Amino acid sequence: MKAMILAAGLGTRLKPWTDHHPKALALVNGKSLLERNIGYLQHFGIKEVLVNVHHFADQIVAAVEKNNGWGSRITISDETDEVLETGGGLKKASDYFESEEDFVVMNVDILTQLDLGAMIAQHLQQRPLATLAVSNRNTSRYFLFDAEGSLKGWRNVNTGEEKPANISTTIAGLRQMAFSGIHVINAGLLKLISREGKFSMVDVYLDLCADHQIKSYDHTGAVLVDVGKPESILKAEQIFA
Repeated sequence: MKAMILAAGLGTRLKPWTDHHPKALALVNGKSLLERNIGYLQHFGIKEVLVNVHHFADQIVAAVEKNNGWGSRITISDETDEVLETGGGLKKASDYFESEEDFVVMNVDILTQLDLGAMIAQHLQQRPLATLAVSNRNTSRYFLFDAEGSLKGWRNVNTGEEKPANISTTIAGLRQMAFSGIHVINAGLLKLISREGKFSMVDVYLDLCADHQIKSYDHTGAVLVDVGKPESILKAEQIFA
């Protein structure tokens, strides 16, 4: 199985580091986020990884070359002309997954002890179009799932906005769960992406969930740190040696 690490973001929350470096190379106890997540994927037998780059792309390419991919076969997807967000970045890279039935996508700024092997096993058993890692934690935006763990919508709790509009009044008992930035995706999804240019995978899933199964993988209780801010690096350093 192959994977994609989304590393093209500007990392504005991680200033001042990202004024001169990509967030993918931010250090946690001397190891970059990129190196740590390549190692994380290796732990589950995934050694072919696509990394998309935009902000200080040359630094990421140099780090990969200097370290021989940290033992993995790394391919670069160059987005230096325009950052395409998660959905656009995946669509641009779709040829990389042409020979795959399923693949993993994860954000570079997530560090976790989630059991990716168990998540992949659930995905292969249930055979949805995608399986999304989620947990019961506080955030401002949530995916909404029914009792069977199928995606039905999205909610911004700060504004009250829902997609589709008022979905919670249409379907009773929806459970709101925070997305963890890790996906296991069936390659068939790539042909169903109708959006062009710059767009989010969140919108892709909301486009497709009415007609296709998008499932949740609940990893509540497993360690997950969103290393998006300088203070979260300090938190991560207490957990990840």
